[in-house]
Amino acid sequence: MATSATTFDFAATGLVIRPVQPSHGAEIEGIDLSKPLTDDLRAAIRAAVLKYKVVFFRDQSLDDASQAAFAANFGPLYTHPTTRHDAANKEVHAIAAKYDREYEKKLGRKLKAGDAYHTDTSWRLVPTWGAVLRDVNLPEVGGDTIWVDGNLAYETLPEEIKQRLEGKYVTHNFTDSLELSGHEYPIVSHKIVRTHRETGQKILWVNFQQQPQILGIELAESAELLDEVLRQYKRPDVQARFSWRPGTVAFWDNRAAVHYAVRNYGDFPRELHRILISDEPLWTDL
Repeated sequence: MATSATTFDFAATGLVIRPVQPSHGAEIEGIDLSKPLTDDLRAAIRAAVLKYKVVFFRDQSLDDASQAAFAANFGPLYTHPTTRHDAANKEVHAIAAKYDREYEKKLGRKLKAGDAYHTDTSWRLVPTWGAVLRDVNLPEVGGDTIWVDGNLAYETLPEEIKQRLEGKYVTHNFTDSLELSGHEYPIVSHKIVRTHRETGQKILWVNFQQQPQILGIELAESAELLDEVLRQYKRPDVQARFSWRPGTVAFWDNRAAVHYAVRNYGDFPRELHRILISDEPLWTDL
């Protein structure tokens, strides 16, 4: 079912929306996220996230508590099992290069670089729908994040590839990380082309951080098709590349986009804090 986000009157709320790419991504001005949201502002921000897939707010002054309070306007907050947190802010997940290095040491191998396009908590039967990310410690230059429009990535596939992907399921395997944190969860699979419940768009949805394999076909064909998906994700015309600066908050629809962290800042201890928002119990296409 199509969403009303495309016709939402954002100007009536006093918000200024500035698209960052023709396809997706927008900066929103005219709001202080540290203050409580009115119903109209809450509806406008949610509509913007649905329409643009990822939105950005500049010049914000948030701490972990106020970041969590903002995110909670859009659904129950999800505590990730691998989160490094304190008791007061258990939903906050520190995304930091130093934690990646610790994880690599425990895992006994390097994280694969260059093709780590992913979506958060796709290893769950019902992944989280939204994510709110803010800067904590940024390099002077570098450390951008790329968001891929999953619908545009699908729509621009060759028709022959679309037909081969239709109805196929791909695995999302997070067992290594869960076991390291003392948790268990079965390996799940999701449709590689998912229909977004609210917008009706078809989304090309693969997590290249979680050992994807397309089920029901030979391994060679699975690898071939996944290479086609990755090639789509890497196309500049389906990407919105965003440069962070102090006081930035990003809010994206985890069901509609995949993202990629550009690690080009050497040993700088870059750190961002992420909060995830739970989805409704079921997707229509499970």
